[in-house]
Amino acid sequence: MAGYHGRFAWYELITTDMAAASAFYAKVIGWGVQDQSRPDLAYTLFCSGTTPVSGLMDLPAEARNMGATARWVGYVSVDDLGATTDRLRQLGGKVFVPPTDSNIGRISVVADPQNATLALVEGLRAGQHKPPESNKPGRVGWHELLATDHAKAFTFYHELFDWQKAGADSGSTTTYQAVRVGDDAIAGMFDKRPMDPVPFWLFYFNIGDIDAAVDRVEAAGGQVFEGPIELPGGGLIARCRDPQGAAFALQGRRGQEAIARAPSSEVGWSTEWGGISSRGRLVVNKPRQNPETDTGSDSED
Repeated sequence: MAGYHGRFAWYELITTDMAAASAFYAKVIGWGVQDQSRPDLAYTLFCSGTTPVSGLMDLPAEARNMGATARWVGYVSVDDLGATTDRLRQLGGKVFVPPTDSNIGRISVVADPQNATLALVEGLRAGQHKPPESNKPGRVGWHELLATDHAKAFTFYHELFDWQKAGADSGSTTTYQAVRVGDDAIAGMFDKRPMDPVPFWLFYFNIGDIDAAVDRVEAAGGQVFEGPIELPGGGLIARCRDPQGAAFALQGRRGQEAIARAPSSEVGWSTEWGGISSRGRLVVNKPRQNPETDTGSDSED
């Protein structure tokens, strides 16, 4: 994608049950699907209206045997894939899949020095002919890195993609670092909590009524284990896990019914709680089961 170097441009859900995952996200976010399979690869596009927003593919058996779990992966667009992977290695990152041609373009699957997985893409052709519109419903509206050391992580991404700081929000001992490309804030970074065993990238999907959306997550077999959390400006976020175990997040607003009952159910929270935002309130709090304390559940890696 020319002129889009260093920005997230595509997303894929790599899962253990494509049919079940397709049904889940259709119910929760309202995505439609387009089959883009070929003889050697089952592949589905998730679409918001007629616009492809992400891909869906099966987690290979060999990866499962090595302990890999369902996950969302974000692709960063680069102008020169070979040069970028070489630079990534020099900066201490890992290359799991070297540059190779794929159904969506020339790609490489990599990890930063703290082992957070992401992917790189040159010449994206998965229906994305312009930058994703991150403010629209059904799109990925925000990206967050839960890092072992977010300051060191920022240095790595600055050197690799020329990401810049977009100000820091340090309401307490938890520091949240926003980053930008040009004039556009594209992501945030903060230190993961001890209960998160590995660093990972978390992707936020835009929805309308967040209370209705978290109800849909649970009704469809997923888990909502943090939130909704109210942010400055009135937006709310919730951190979730789909039935196959892939972590994702939602961001939206309150519905009218929830607004009417909110004053009786709001509680204050410290910025250390949950680690998802640097400040806010936990609102209309339903009991949530934390997957890190649930037997047999895995965190994203």
